[in-house]
Amino acid sequence: MMLVFALAMLAEPPVAATPAPPRVERCGYRIVQSYPHDTSSFTQGLFWHDGHLYEATGQYGRSRVARLDLDTGKALAQTKLPSDQFGEGITRWGDQIIGVTWQGGVGNRWSIKDLKPAGTFTYEGEGWGVTMVGDSLVLSDGTPDLRFFDPATMKEQKRVTVRFAGRPIPMLNELETIDGQVWANVWMTDFIVRIDPATGNIASLLDLSTLKADAGASGTDSVLNGIAWDEKGKRLFVTGKNWPKLYQIALADCR
Repeated sequence: MMLVFALAMLAEPPVAATPAPPRVERCGYRIVQSYPHDTSSFTQGLFWHDGHLYEATGQYGRSRVARLDLDTGKALAQTKLPSDQFGEGITRWGDQIIGVTWQGGVGNRWSIKDLKPAGTFTYEGEGWGVTMVGDSLVLSDGTPDLRFFDPATMKEQKRVTVRFAGRPIPMLNELETIDGQVWANVWMTDFIVRIDPATGNIASLLDLSTLKADAGASGTDSVLNGIAWDEKGKRLFVTGKNWPKLYQIALADCR
C-alpha cells in the first residue's frame, strides 16, 4: 500500500487548491559514463570525497563502509559493521563518516582517513539515509519527515515534512545534498526528488525508469538507491542495490 501511495503521489499531483501548491519540475536523464559496481553491494549510502566514492551497504552480516576505486568498483579500504547491524546511509562530517542502521537505533562514526571506528551513538526510530545540510545532519526514516540533528551530539533539532504538490511523501531513502537542495531516492521507485530543506517542498522530480534495465539488474530488491555528487568536477553519480553498474548522469528534458 505504501508503494502504491508513493507512486500515485509522484505521478499525479492533486487538483490545485488555494493556495496552489508549488510547481514541480520534471526531468529525464542522459548517461554520461558507466563504471563497474560490485553486485554483492546492497547499496544504502553513497558519497564522493577527495577523488573517491564511499559506499555503505546493508544486510545483516554483510554490511560495510568502503572507499571505492571509481574505475574498477573495487574496495580500496573497508570496515565491516557488527553482524547484528543492518547498515544504511552514510555522510561525511569533517574528518568523520557518520552512518546509521535500519532498525537498531545505533549509529556509527569512522575516521575518513582509514575507516577505523571512531565511536557510536543512538537515536530513536529507523535510519534510512543521511546527509549534511549546513551544520546539521539530516536523517530520513521511511516517513515523510526529514529529521535534523546536531552531528556532534546527535540531539534532534527539528523536523520538516516533505511534500509533493502539497501531499506528504513517505519512503524517502538515500540522501545527498547538492547546491543546497536535498536529493532523495524514493524507495521501491525509479524516482529521485529534489527537496527544499527549509520548506520540505519537492522542487523537481527526476525519472530514471529505464536505468535499471540498462544496468541489467534484476530482482525486486535491486532498486535504484545511491546518489553521490562530485562538487569539484560537477559530476552526478547514481547506482542501485546489487547493480553491476554505477552511472554518471546528467539531467535532460527538464520541464
